[in-house]
Amino acid sequence: MKIGILNETDSVEKRVSVVPESIKLLAKNGHEIFFQSNCGKSAGFPDEEYTNAGAKRIDNDLKKIELLILLNCPKKDIINNLNKETILIAQFNSNKNTELVDQLKNNNNTLLAMELVPRIARAQKMDVLSSQASIAGYKAALIAANNLGKYLPMMMTAAGTIPPSKVLVIGAGVAGLQAIATSKRLGANVEAFDVRAAAAEQVESLGAKFLKQESLSDAEDKGGYAREQTKDEKLIQKEFIKSNLTNIDALITTAAIPGKKAPIIITKDMVENMKPGSVIIDLSAESGGNVELTKPGEI
Repeated sequence: MKIGILNETDSVEKRVSVVPESIKLLAKNGHEIFFQSNCGKSAGFPDEEYTNAGAKRIDNDLKKIELLILLNCPKKDIINNLNKETILIAQFNSNKNTELVDQLKNNNNTLLAMELVPRIARAQKMDVLSSQASIAGYKAALIAANNLGKYLPMMMTAAGTIPPSKVLVIGAGVAGLQAIATSKRLGANVEAFDVRAAAAEQVESLGAKFLKQESLSDAEDKGGYAREQTKDEKLIQKEFIKSNLTNIDALITTAAIPGKKAPIIITKDMVENMKPGSVIIDLSAESGGNVELTKPGEI
């Protein structure tokens, strides 16, 4: 099979869909791999590593490609350049990009949307959402620490003791749990909130405090994800979180609902009531954001 690897079209994307090590395995199994120049440069893989692994350079002509592997949803012009019956693998956000899905369908292409891979035991190796969420949670804690104008851990000196910073993580899924674990390892005092009651045990196992609002009902669906809350539940949640924000140094939000826009949890007035110099990291920015003031890709 002729497999293609392209440059990602998002200007802030640094990852690449296939690394040179995987090229060797694909070539060993008889596949012919083509790559666009500089596709792996931002990820630390120069073109030479791809050619040494057995891949060949390709221009913008994708007609000979039978399987195209991308990280994210491609632009229209890329889809227009595909041969009929070409297979596309990507995180496609198919619920959002319905027009592009129809375009692929009309062109008789096959789409494997990686965000829809079920979270079952035999599909764990293909669970891109969990793997990337874990990285995002780890990085969120580091970015928060880097942008905070104070230490995360408690510092004891002859001149006195500086108390640890307080970090609040909203959403205790894969990303949230990793953000909690990393913040704890950096020495912060960590608290977490999730609408799913089952998350409490996981949060506490990492040494963090779980914030529980007794008047809120469990919002976990049958698949283990958070369901969308009712209007009354949202009002109760807002007041509860607002009361716990006033002494927070860093806030990391990770709340998401599969296939839907991320819920707004932190409003403008809640941000204005936070401590001066506090930091907010919104990991749901690309799907709408948990913070009313969020602008994807901006600080």
